[in-house]
Amino acid sequence: MSNTQTQVKELKVSKMAENLIGSEIIKLAGEIRELIAKGQRIYNFTIGDFDPKVFPIPAELKEEIIKAYQQDETNYPPADGILDLRKVVARQIKDWQGLEYGDNEILIAGGARPIIYAIYQALVDPNETVLFPVPSWNNNHYTHLSHAQQAFIETKPENNFMPTVDELRPHISKATLLALCSPLNPTGTVFSKAQLEAICDLVIEENARRTADQKPLYIMYDQIYWTLTYGDTVHFDPVNLRPELRDYTIFVDGISKSMAATGVRVGWAFGPKKIIDKMKSILGHVGAWSPKAEQVASARYLANDAQVQTFLNTFKDQLEQRLRGFYNGIQTLKGEGFSVDAIAPMAAIYLTVKFDLKGKKTADGVVLDSTEKVTSYLLSEAKLAVVPFYAFGADRSSPWYRLSVGTATMVDVTEAIESLRNALSKLS
Repeated sequence: MSNTQTQVKELKVSKMAENLIGSEIIKLAGEIRELIAKGQRIYNFTIGDFDPKVFPIPAELKEEIIKAYQQDETNYPPADGILDLRKVVARQIKDWQGLEYGDNEILIAGGARPIIYAIYQALVDPNETVLFPVPSWNNNHYTHLSHAQQAFIETKPENNFMPTVDELRPHISKATLLALCSPLNPTGTVFSKAQLEAICDLVIEENARRTADQKPLYIMYDQIYWTLTYGDTVHFDPVNLRPELRDYTIFVDGISKSMAATGVRVGWAFGPKKIIDKMKSILGHVGAWSPKAEQVASARYLANDAQVQTFLNTFKDQLEQRLRGFYNGIQTLKGEGFSVDAIAPMAAIYLTVKFDLKGKKTADGVVLDSTEKVTSYLLSEAKLAVVPFYAFGADRSSPWYRLSVGTATMVDVTEAIESLRNALSKLS
């Protein structure tokens, strides 16, 4: 058969895979890599991760990981995680948050991502509805992976981009899962006590309305950043505020953010035993457990509260210095008349920054008439890489951005603000 007669058949994949949306952050990362490859100095604050050279994991944890491998802890771990680690997590949950969960109500996995995936798979049937606020991290993708329907509400800066009970109420009756996160990725903001209490009461009210043959409304509560709070910020959770929600709340947590240990891959869920057991079965089939050596090491490290607290105190201080440095720098630029703003740091590793630059003209006459053009200008002229909120589901016209300090030095803070000032000065 000649080449002209050869027909290449299009490869068919599942509808889920065909329609899965790529990450906007990865797309932006490609542009950043190109500029760096050309030798440009880029202040890259896009990734929700840590530079290990700037923020290494605790030295004692590193030693315990090495020791665990030297002791040949390299076989399969139990599907729900090694008992020593589950016991340590149960004790820490009680001592630090006042929440009582048995070791059989805890599931260890390879970070928070498989935990979140398992929650969706365990609770949400195809075509059921997941309700979540935007901006938020990846709920749209997990909903798609679960063949579910999404209902989202766009939050407002005056509420620190946290959802309110009035925003959620119109959608609550059709939802199976309410996906909440505090401290929130991408904003670094948190629920106030009153905000979360009102939402909890709405869930209680909705579950009381549902009949015995209906699936209840569940809450996924992602608190992976909860230990990283600053100043007067207090972390609240549904079960402490409303104990009757214990049967309907599944928590997401781990050491990825609190220990700068994103690559160590130790996360956990805790919640009602029946749901935890189902999640265990799901992840057992997927093989998404945390490596055994890392589990052994984490159990040994976390058992020593004093060393954990010592690390956290230093780590949090370093993060807060960077967040406040950027915040103060942005406020100085705002005071100089530039169209920028920021929300004061509350928690996590993120600063919420506003670049209200649409309609401005560059030195060569290009009008910044879209968020994409604003983002591109910040990258090309200020050498500043930050993530627009539309990458987290917000409207593409939003002028708000996530700035992550996990890779930033204090020198970076000063230099990036000056580079931003120079770029803003060129706009008219």
